[in-house]
Amino acid sequence: MKNIEKFITVGENIHCTRILKVGGKAVGPGPDGRQAIAYGSAGSRKYLPVPEPFLNSPAWQDGKVKHCSVAIWQGNYGNSEGKDAGIDYLKTMARDQAAAGAHYLDINVDEFSTDIEEKMRVMRWTVQIVQDAAGLPVSVDSANTEILRAGLESCNPRLGKPMVNSVSLEREPAIEVAARFGAVVIASAAGEKGLPCTTDERLLNLRKLMTKLSDAGFCRPAIHIDPLVLPISTDPANGKSFLEAVSAARSEYGPDIHIVAGLSNVSFGMPSRKLINQVFAWLAVEAGADGGIVDPLQINRDILNTLDTASEAFKLAKALLLGEDEFGMNFITASREGRI
Repeated sequence: MKNIEKFITVGENIHCTRILKVGGKAVGPGPDGRQAIAYGSAGSRKYLPVPEPFLNSPAWQDGKVKHCSVAIWQGNYGNSEGKDAGIDYLKTMARDQAAAGAHYLDINVDEFSTDIEEKMRVMRWTVQIVQDAAGLPVSVDSANTEILRAGLESCNPRLGKPMVNSVSLEREPAIEVAARFGAVVIASAAGEKGLPCTTDERLLNLRKLMTKLSDAGFCRPAIHIDPLVLPISTDPANGKSFLEAVSAARSEYGPDIHIVAGLSNVSFGMPSRKLINQVFAWLAVEAGADGGIVDPLQINRDILNTLDTASEAFKLAKALLLGEDEFGMNFITASREGRI
């Protein structure tokens, strides 16, 4: 593959779905003995206190904590120390992704609360914190149209057009909201009632969606097609099927449209996920994609350009992703033996 000149990186890290392991490297007693989330470099370690509502939650008892939710909660409801730590945590995440080459920062607060009004309020607040810290446009991510609208209302147009993640045949009202605020869109290949499995199903859904987007005034450069990544742990053919859909979409829509996807979904349930995700991103670009919804610290243009495609690790991951490694046994064995 030729040198990758541009890879549109939608930083996925500021999500209330994101989980850290309690008792792992980042979560445990801080210097004062309270449970906290450690962040920052080793030379300037900082701590985000974990408040009582999280310590008393079933998730904590199960050994998990949603760290972005903790930061947002502290920033909105904590004492003076908690507010400062929550804001600084989010700003640090935003700046780190920007420094790694992100073009947009995706924000999702859907799992912060069950109260729609609260979620709208914290979306507005989080958008302001993140975009001011990073100096980048945000990608407003929600299954709820009103939350999308709330986020877009807080976007700073001087930073560039915001992004809506995502519009689809099952989220048709989001098209009108995105058009109202002049946003670019991630156009998902999801159908009206389910996810497509084959390339033909993906393309059929995208054709219907593209007609609706065109009618709403969207030009192709404002559209980022998402052919949808499904885990190879549930079906070994999912990686190859996605790559075929990318090639077909690029052939059908030409060079002006963008193709991105949540690439890390492919490795769910597998060992050595970072390696799988990086190789999959490389393969996606080779197939015709020009971006991804990813962790910019693990996947960006520079990282993809420096992957050793002749290494055993790359070849094993590639075979796994293309369905050439039956049941993934060669890859899993190499991971267990520490060879990759």
